[in-house]
Parts: sequence; structure tokens; C-alpha cells
Amino acid sequence: MSGHVRARRPASPPPGAAHPAPVAPQRFPHPRDDHLDADERRAAASKGFAPARGRHHGLGGLNMTAGEWKLLFLVVLVAAGVRLFRLSKPNSVVFDEVHFGKFASKYIKTQYFVDVHPPLAKLLITLAAFVFGYDGQFDFKDIGKIYERVPYVAMRMVPAALGVATVPLAYLTLRALDCRATTALLASLFITFENGLVTQSRHILLDSPLIFFTALTVFLWCGFWNEDKHAPFTKSWWTWLTLTGFSLGAVASCKWVGLFTIATIGVSTLHQLWMLLGDLRVPPRLFVRHFIARAICLIAIPIIFYMAMFQIHFLVLENSGDGDGFMSSEFQHTLGGRGMADTFADIGVGSQVTLRHVNTQGGYLHSHVHTYPGGSKQQQITLYPHRDSNNDWRIFNASDSSAEFDWTTEPLSYITSGTRIKLQHIATEKHLHSHDIRPPVSDVDFQNEVSAYGMPGFAGDANDDWYVEIERGDRRDKESSKRLRTLRTVFRLRHSLTGCYLFSHKVKLPDWAYEQQEVTCNKNAVRANSLWFIETSMHPNLPADAPKVNYKLPGFFAKFMELQRVMWTTNAGLTDRHTYDSRPSSWPRLRRGINFWVKDNRQIYLIGNPLVWWLSTLAVVAYASVRGFLILRAQRGYRDFDNTKVVKYDSLCGFLFVGWALHYFPFFLMGRQLFLHHYFPALYFAVLLSCAGFDLATSTLRPRVRLQIAAVLVILAVWHFAHFSPLAYGSPWTRSKCVSAKWFKTWDFSCNDFHNDYSQYNNVGFTPQQSHVPVAHTTVGGAADGRPAIVVPHGNEKEPFDPNALLAQNNKVDPVVKNDGGAEAAAGAGDSETTGVRGEGVPEPGRNVFEGDAGPEVKSQSKGQVPPVEVLPTTVKEISAVAGGAAGGGVVGAVAGGTSAEPKEEKIKDEEAQTQTQTTDTTETTDATTELSTAATETQTEAESQTQEKKRPVPAGPLGEAEQEAKMAADELFPEARR
Repeated sequence: MSGHVRARRPASPPPGAAHPAPVAPQRFPHPRDDHLDADERRAAASKGFAPARGRHHGLGGLNMTAGEWKLLFLVVLVAAGVRLFRLSKPNSVVFDEVHFGKFASKYIKTQYFVDVHPPLAKLLITLAAFVFGYDGQFDFKDIGKIYERVPYVAMRMVPAALGVATVPLAYLTLRALDCRATTALLASLFITFENGLVTQSRHILLDSPLIFFTALTVFLWCGFWNEDKHAPFTKSWWTWLTLTGFSLGAVASCKWVGLFTIATIGVSTLHQLWMLLGDLRVPPRLFVRHFIARAICLIAIPIIFYMAMFQIHFLVLENSGDGDGFMSSEFQHTLGGRGMADTFADIGVGSQVTLRHVNTQGGYLHSHVHTYPGGSKQQQITLYPHRDSNNDWRIFNASDSSAEFDWTTEPLSYITSGTRIKLQHIATEKHLHSHDIRPPVSDVDFQNEVSAYGMPGFAGDANDDWYVEIERGDRRDKESSKRLRTLRTVFRLRHSLTGCYLFSHKVKLPDWAYEQQEVTCNKNAVRANSLWFIETSMHPNLPADAPKVNYKLPGFFAKFMELQRVMWTTNAGLTDRHTYDSRPSSWPRLRRGINFWVKDNRQIYLIGNPLVWWLSTLAVVAYASVRGFLILRAQRGYRDFDNTKVVKYDSLCGFLFVGWALHYFPFFLMGRQLFLHHYFPALYFAVLLSCAGFDLATSTLRPRVRLQIAAVLVILAVWHFAHFSPLAYGSPWTRSKCVSAKWFKTWDFSCNDFHNDYSQYNNVGFTPQQSHVPVAHTTVGGAADGRPAIVVPHGNEKEPFDPNALLAQNNKVDPVVKNDGGAEAAAGAGDSETTGVRGEGVPEPGRNVFEGDAGPEVKSQSKGQVPPVEVLPTTVKEISAVAGGAAGGGVVGAVAGGTSAEPKEEKIKDEEAQTQTQTTDTTETTDATTELSTAATETQTEAESQTQEKKRPVPAGPLGEAEQEAKMAADELFPEARR
């Protein structure tokens, strides 16, 4: 056989078809395969490596074209327009701006306060206010209060700008996770048009900075993840890792919810280290390098950043403020205005001392001249958090009944454990006293009232006697455990007759005691709440060079740790219910929102975009279901996780699902107040997860079809946003549209606060509190001699003049502010709280001696009502009538006081007239046009008119009788006015 072998010729093409061009054999694999065989590609995919797109590696795994950057810039412009639109509206306090605006004022005035949230977001808002010239004098007291000399737009710009910046971070995060550009665009637009995020980012609140730093942390971590897969320990690798650490510190410095973000990154880090530990190609020394690098950047850097924010916090708040009462005595004395001079260490009989409680933020044992309204009605004993001369007491020896010991001349007699003493209040010369009478608030059998009893020169009785029981001393002072020493000895006071202990707790007394803390004598006293110490001591027999002591001022670390404990305790104590609070189980379903602001027939109500919200919830449920199904299939022997696509999307969606779960489920463990906005960080992860699911579901479709589906979803999201946008912007809305938008009964925004028609919003002016009878005449005159007032009808019926409306417009009386979402209980919410105690140097409030004499006008104004508007005379006759007949105040004065100007003897008293009054009330209160036309068509004679006027029933209301008599007088004096 021949040694030549002829290669087989390819088959001939069908008749009429051209021969195919010869194809050169491929010598090397396609570049995107990276020279990996199938097993190597599968192994790379199992470690989370995304399919390679080529030899080029973008920074942080971002392989974006120039067109994408232009598109992203356009999306940012849209987001800025959505969030900055009408940012200055409303021009009054909204929801928790009550708290966070107030904190900005405290920062600017450098007055110490305590909040349950870390300081970073508040410092950023304060910086904006300071740059734009805010002086900190606005009190942010009530929701709906009009801003005056406050750069509130600049302060709102901080959360608004961070809300805008969150939008591109969503896009970049999904691109870094190797999702398609269409998917990333969909996510960014979902975040742009999410009503809840828009509403929250338009006001002086902390959630927008929190969500921004959460999104920034996730993006930086994804960038580091890509760098770690590409080439570890490079310059860019260290940059992404370090920036992630700083971002973790920032998110924790905004709110403690940021700890859930730290947990998310921590779980991902543990997963990375676990995979490295199982890779036999990674030597132990290299694994240790990975571990140390992550520990430094993801643990040390966030802690340092977090503590640095509190150092700035302490440096700014250098002076005493209303947050002093939350802190220990040592902490308080680091603040300006709270420093204390050195005081004598020795305490004896006759010493003038101030006693402080150990457990409840160190309030002073206090008394003042006011008495208990019930019980013994003796002088009050309270716990007061500020220095005051009413905190001073003198110690006497109660065992010396013969009074032979004169403390003014004898040597100092020390107070040891077991000594029986009396405590005399120096300002009122009464003794600290207890008896078998229940306290005003803690009305239980084992608690007795504590009062101040006695009079000047009175020696007291046995109910004034207390035994000293030393609890512990200071290790630096050995004598402090044997006898009372200032600042060093902690002791208890036991009542000599009843055996109860002097006790105080965090229960506040009512207004009659100025909300100071209650002090009782407790037979079952908790030891921590019955401990006391002496802060200052003075004795005239001690020489000037006697030993003195003072507080040991804490350093930064001690202050930092104490404040963390106070924040934790205060946060856990926010258990009161709020009108608009909600539980975590209702958040994914969007069961209810939060009423932020209601005023001027407009409303701001926090509610999410239903499409975005429910799609995200559906994505969470879908991922959990599919992942569980794949686990069951794997148990039956199916090898789904050998598929590269399954591994890729499982890694991507699993990371986002863990982020959602760690930001959502911990709230079920909390018993404090919770609101819908606590779900926003979890919502961000859920939105990204829904878009990742969209990327998987459309992965087999053509790009044009995928883009068309995304466009439909975006259009639906924009429609939902526009449908509920009046609740986000506080813009005009009609009652009918509001009712149609209330899809669920649990959506409790108030539709009755809106007008029926948009045209009614054009009437800008005075908004009365209640409906009044239209005035078609002017009331003048009225004198002390009993002459009735005069009602002069307006002569020009075509253009009736209403002086009430003009006066109200000139005075610009503010309309009634509705406050349906009150923020005083949302602290936390809230999440924020203040002590409500007086500042340093402010005298203790006294009784209002004029309180009982306040008239109805004063009382109505004290409740925030608009005072009655006085009618001004408008004609020459009216002015002369007022000048001649107003000696007694006239009918205007009578109306202002709510009484009638008619003499009592001339009132109609028969029951028939009263019945007619009720039936004709509507007739007498018709509009001005009807009343004038009736007067113009009057054809009766003067005598008949006078007779009918006398028999006419009196209209109801405070103006009725005076108005009737004034009309009768007008007919007599000006008969030509009737023609």
C-alpha cells in the first residue's frame, strides 16, 4: 500500500451555494479562557471568581466604558433633582428635626448633651449650620414651628447630598459584582425614586448619612474583593481595604445600626479566610499576612475612627449643659462651669455638707420651701441634679439629747459607722424627716414619705434620727472605710424608728415638684439606690491647711467608656409606645408609615414606593426559597453548584441576602421604640438583591429585550413615586386623590387635612382656628353709663368692607399647627433624648402667683390658640362714637372678655324666647350678603321695627345679646341708615 495518505475533502455545499472560506486551525485557546481547562475554571468559580472578560483588570474590578460614566452622571443629575426639589419646603420643624436640630444648637453653643446616637452625622449637620452663620439660638421646640434665622436649607442639604451620593454607589456596587449595566441602572433608578428614602433624605435626620456610609462600605468591600481575587497585597489592594475600614468607622459613628454593617463585612471576611485556609497552595505564613492585614484595617481602623469622633464630640461640648445629669460626678466636673474647688476631707458634727446619690447620675439631696400637696403636706425632699444653696445640710449628733456638746467650740467629732445623726436643712432650718405616710408617687406599703420637718429653734423628734452605715471606702484613703470622708466614703442612712433606708430612683415627681426625682424611705431598698456620698464639706473649726480633696478627673478613655454605657442604658430605656411606631414584622410588607408633619392643609408622611418595596421583599423570599431548593437537590446527588452561573449568582445574591438579614433580624431582639425608617439599611440590600435576581432572570435574553423589561419596571416605579410624591414633598393634594391612594387601612395618613380642590391652595392668608360668623357691620360705642353699643351697617353693598379680615391679614396670625406625629416620644426613633433639667446657674422655678387670676384669654393663649382679633373703627362716625362712648371699654372690651354688654335686667329670660333662639340660630349666622339684602328690603315703619326688634329672639353666642341691643340703638340714632 502506498505510504501517502490523502486528507478527506470536506463535503460539497448544496447546489447554488458558495464554498465556505477555509478556517485556519486555532493554535491557542480563546483569550477569555485564560488558558484554563474545564476543571480549573470550575475550581476558580467555586471560589467566587467571576468569569474573566479579558486580560485587562479594571480598578476594583470596574470595567466600565466611557458611555457608562456619562450615563451614571445623568442618573446623578436626576437623583439630585428628585431629592433637592423644594428642599426649603416646609419652612418649619419636621419630625425628629426637633431633636437633631436642637443638638446642632447645643454643639454651636458648646453645651453638653447626651444622645443615644454617635456624633458623626450630627457633627456634619452642625458644620453646615456653622458655615452658614447659625448662632444656635433657635430652640427647635415643636413640630411645625417656623424657622427664624436658621440656615435650615443648608442643614438639610447634608443628608440630601448624601442621599444623592447613594444612587451612584448602588450602580457601582452591582457593576463591581459583575452585573450588567442594565441591572446596575435599574438599581440606581430604584434608589432614586424610592419615596421613603427621598422623604428621609430631605430633612435634618441621621438615616440618610447612615445609608450612604452603608452603601459606601459595601462598594469598597466589593472593590477589595475583586482586587484580592486578582492580585493580593498590591498598592490598590491595600487602598481598597483601608478605605473599607474608614467607611466602617464612619457608618458606626452615625448610628449604632452601623454595627450590623460591620457584622456583614465580618461574615464575608470570615468566609474569605476560611477559603484561604482550605487552599493548600496558600502557605501558613501567607495566611497569617492575610489575617493581620484584615485585622488592622477592618478592626483597628474603625475603632480608632469611632473614638476620634467622640474626641471631637468632647472637645466641642466643653461646657455644662442639660446632659450633665446623665453623667457621673467625675465626668461632670470636666465640663466648664462645673469645676469644684478643693473641699475639706474631714467630716464631723457641725459640718456643712452636700449629699449626692450614687446610682441615679448623682443628684443632690435637696429641699425647698414648697410642700407636698398630699400626705403630710410637709416640706418637699427631692433629688436635684444641679448645684444650689438648697442642697446644703448640717450634721448634728442625735445621741446628744442634753445638747452638752457644742460643735462650735469643741474639737471636731468624727462621724463613724453606727453614729446617730440629724440632718438640718440650712436654708429652712428643718430636719430630714420620715414617718409612716406613703410617698406621693411610689404609694406602696414598704415606702415611706421623706420630708423636711420642724421650725427654727426646734430640736426635732425621733423621726428626724438616722443611723450612718458605711458601705465602703476608697483604697487611696484608709480612714474612709472607718469614718465619713468627703468624696471617699459611700454610706447608707437608716431611719432610727422604721428601719427604712433613705432611697431615690429615676421616678420623677409631678409639676408641683418641678419634675425633680422622688426621695423616699424604703424598707426593701435596692442597695445601689440607697447609697450616698458627701461631695463638699466645710467646718468653721478646721484650719485652712487641713487636708482637702477633689474629684479625680477622668481621661478620654474613661469618659468614652462611661458615655457608651450611658448611651446603651438610655437606648434600652426607650420603651414607651409612640403613635407611629411599628414592629419589624410589618416592615417588609410596608404595613404603615410615619407621620412627619401636618400643617396648612399639607402633610409629610413617610411611606415607601410600593413597587420597589414589594419587589425587594419578593426577591428576598425568592432567594431563600431557591437556595433551600438547591440544598435539597444537592442532598439528592444533583451537582447544581458545578455550574459556573449558579456559583456566580449564589455568591453574589448570598452576600446581599446576608447583608439584608443582618440588618433586619436583630431588631426582633429589641424591646425599644422602632419605626419604619429602621428598615432602610436592610431595604438597600434588598433592592440590590432584587436587581441581582433581575440580572439572573434576564441573563439568557437579548440586551434589547432586557433593556425593554427594565424600562417597564422603571416607568412603573416612577409612576408609583409620582402617585405618592405629595406625601414626600408636602405639596398640595386633594382629598379624593388621597383617599384613592390609601390602598390599605393601615396606611394612616390623614386625608381630611387636604383641601377638596387644588384651587383652594391659592388662597394664601389667615387660616382661622374655627368658623366664625361673617361680619357685615361694624360694632362701636358702649359706655359705662349703660348706653348700648352701636352697630353701623356698611353702606357699600357691592364692596363690603371686613375690618376683621384686614386686621388678621396685617397681623399675619399663624394658622393652627397640627402635630400628629409628635416627636417628643421618638427618641430614638428615634432614636434621641434630653434630660429636661435646668442649666447651671438658672434659679429654681417658683410658683406663678398670677396663675389663679388668668382670664380666659390668657388660658387660651397658653394652649397655643390664636387670641381674638379686635375690630377697628373704619368711619368718621364710628371713630367719634368710640371716642365719645368707649369710657367703659365698649362692646369690644365686653366681647374680648367673653361676656355680654347688655344689663342683666334687660335680658330675655322666658323659656319661649330661649327656644326661639335655638331655632333661629342659623338664620342669625348667615353670610354678610344675605343680611345686607334683608336690611335693604325692609319696608316696615320705625315704630313697628322697634316693636319687632324688642320681640326678636336673642342670637346664641357671646356676641348675641350685645349685637341685638346695638342694632336697636342704631335704628334709634341713625334711622336713615335703614333706608
